[in-house]
Amino acid sequence: MAETIAELAGRLIGSDAGGWSQDGARALVAGLGWSWTDTAAGPVIGTGRATGEARLRPVGSMEQRYAGGEAYVELAVPVGPAEPDAASQAAAFRAAREELTAALGEASVIGVYGDVGPFYDSGQLWGSPYLRWRDRPSMLELRAGRTGPELILQPSDPVENCFWRQGVGEEYSITGFFGSRNDTSNVGLGFPGGWYARSWETVTGALADFLDTLPAEMAALGTSVSMPFYGQLAKGGAPILFGVNCGERLSLCCFDEDIDGAALGWGTVAEHPATRSAWPEDDDPRWRFDAGGPGEPSGRALAEMLVASARAVGVATPADLVLGGEAEYLGPYHVTFYGLGLKTG
Repeated sequence: MAETIAELAGRLIGSDAGGWSQDGARALVAGLGWSWTDTAAGPVIGTGRATGEARLRPVGSMEQRYAGGEAYVELAVPVGPAEPDAASQAAAFRAAREELTAALGEASVIGVYGDVGPFYDSGQLWGSPYLRWRDRPSMLELRAGRTGPELILQPSDPVENCFWRQGVGEEYSITGFFGSRNDTSNVGLGFPGGWYARSWETVTGALADFLDTLPAEMAALGTSVSMPFYGQLAKGGAPILFGVNCGERLSLCCFDEDIDGAALGWGTVAEHPATRSAWPEDDDPRWRFDAGGPGEPSGRALAEMLVASARAVGVATPADLVLGGEAEYLGPYHVTFYGLGLKTG
């Protein structure tokens, strides 16, 4: 009978990587009953699983600054190949997540890598969700991989050092979002500083990247988010301007009734009836937009609509557009939306 994802996870967690040295990694692979073949790109690990070969990532120039004597920084094992479309990838990830959560309990950390993954790798085009069961000296991660979800066994310090040291304050230095829960597994967890957008062009780009993949990532993680955005106005006050609500569909609304919403790209509930699930009252808010499910949103167009609306209302600078603190809670996780580059309040 084929080994389940949960059984594989249990074997990985129970294994000893010997400090992730060359000898330790070889012993790890042998202990798992797998084969080792050296290639120019690094070792290829034959698992005998129908999902394909595993990969060991050597410490190279991008990893060296974060490593502390390790020869390798991850063992990646594909666990669920799926068709390349966003809905299929999200469904495969969610199925793996459900199985692992039932076996291991809630993950210590959840998040989305965005464009900047571990050691500055690019994420997957459909989305880049991950869950992490944190431990020392190694931890387990479920990550969106090349062809489907992958289980990653990795030394804890290098990947956390990389994340912490991304907080340099430069635009886009950290992307995506990071959520942790109040649990003993997160004792000693460090949080990097963020960055703030300095132009409306940056706000537009950051929102575009975020909204483009949000439904697929929420579907994959099995959660939903409700995000209010406020505007600090020169005439005084900081009213709520927009709402972004996303589970497996992305809905947006604008609460300001004085703008010409139609000219800016908004519609009404009659034109976007799916938004009733987020805002049941047909006239409150008046302006709506149903952006669709996994793989469907046009993030750039949505971002341009939001930024144009904020400026039409009288939000003068990116520093005056504020993400409501209510958005920072996804179930038991406290979330920081690093990739948006906006103040939170």
